Amino acid sequence: MREDLNVPLSKEGAITDDSRIRAAVPTLKHLAERGAMVIVMSHLGRPKGVDPALSLRPVAKALAKQLGLKVDFAEDCVGEPARNAVGKLKSGDLLLLENVRFHPEEEDNDPEFAGRLAALGQLFVNDAFAASHRAHASVVGVAKHLPAYAGELMEAELAALHKALDDPKRPLVAVVGGAKVSTKVGVLTHLLEKVDALLIGGAMANTFFRAQGYPTGEGLVEESALEDAKKVEKQGGKKLVLPVDLVCAKRMEAKQPTLVLSANAVKPDWMALDIGPKSVAKFGEHIGSASTIVWNGPMGVAEIAEFSEGTRAVGEAMAESSAYTLVGGGDTVAAIDSLGLGARFSHVSTGGGATLEYLEGKELPGVAILKDA
Repeated sequence: MREDLNVPLSKEGAITDDSRIRAAVPTLKHLAERGAMVIVMSHLGRPKGVDPALSLRPVAKALAKQLGLKVDFAEDCVGEPARNAVGKLKSGDLLLLENVRFHPEEEDNDPEFAGRLAALGQLFVNDAFAASHRAHASVVGVAKHLPAYAGELMEAELAALHKALDDPKRPLVAVVGGAKVSTKVGVLTHLLEKVDALLIGGAMANTFFRAQGYPTGEGLVEESALEDAKKVEKQGGKKLVLPVDLVCAKRMEAKQPTLVLSANAVKPDWMALDIGPKSVAKFGEHIGSASTIVWNGPMGVAEIAEFSEGTRAVGEAMAESSAYTLVGGGDTVAAIDSLGLGARFSHVSTGGGATLEYLEGKELPGVAILKDA
C-alpha cells in the first residue's frame, strides 16, 4: 500500500499534526480486518540519502496508536530488512517500511527499484492522494508490476473533487488566497471556466491591485506576474471578485497597530495583511448564496491574530452555509484547524500540491495509472 504519512515534525522529532495518519486509518484497518498482510510504503520529508531525523519509525508508533493494532517496522523499504520483515507477517498484520525517499531511485521512478518494491506484495493499493501528483516509483512504478487499486481515502478525495468541480450544484463559488499569483495562475484560469464567482484574497490580491495601477505600499507584489493578473482579470470579468478594503500594518508582526484602508488607497510604508470588514461582507454575500464552495488559500497572514479575522470570517461563513464545502491546500487546512473550524466542512482534502494540480485541471500520474490498471 502507498499511503502519504508525510507528517510535520518538531525540531525534537515529535509529530505536530497527525491528520494524514488518521486519514489513512480506515483503509488500513479494513484490509487488516479482512485478513490481508498489509505492507505500507510512504515518504517523509525531502531527505538526501538516509537521514535518521526523517525515519518513519515514530510514525509507525503513531499509526499503531490510531489503529489500535500492532504495526511492525522494517529498517529499509527494499533488500533483506524489508524481505525479512515481510516474511514474518501473518494474516491481519501490518508493516510500515522505512522512508522510500532514502533511495534516490524513488523520485527517479527507477523501474528496477519499483520492481524491488513490488516484489514484496501481490496487490497494490494507492491510498496516497496527496502524493499522486508525483510520478515516483512507489506511486506509479509499482502499479506497472502488480494489479492496482484505489484505497478508500483516494476514492473519497476524488469523489469530493468531482462533486465540487465536475458536477457541482450551482452557484459554484471558489475562494482562492495565498501569496503568489504565479503559483496559482493555472488554477485561477481553470476555475474561471467552471465557477460562477471567484473570490481572491491573500497577498496575491496585491498583484491584481498593482496591475490596475493602485498603490500597494510595502505589500508583497509579484512584478513578474502583473501581465498574468491582467489576463486573469480580463478572462474573469464580473466573475472575479477582489477585496474592496484591507487590514494594513507597517510590519508583518503580532501586536502591530493596524489601519483598515480602501483597496485603492494603501499608504506608503504600510502593507495589506488581511481583507477588511467590507470585503468580508462582500465575500459573505457570495458564500451565502452558493450551493458549492471550493476554498484554497488563507485570506491573510492567518497565523498572526491581528491578520486572521478575514480567514476566520470567511471560514465561518462557509461553515454556516448549507453549501457543499471543499477545503484544500496545506496552509488553508492549517489555518482552519488553528481557528477551530476543521470539522465543519463537507470535505477537507489531505492533498496540498495534488489538490492544486486537480484544481488546475491536470491529470495526476498516480490516479492516471490506476485508471489504466
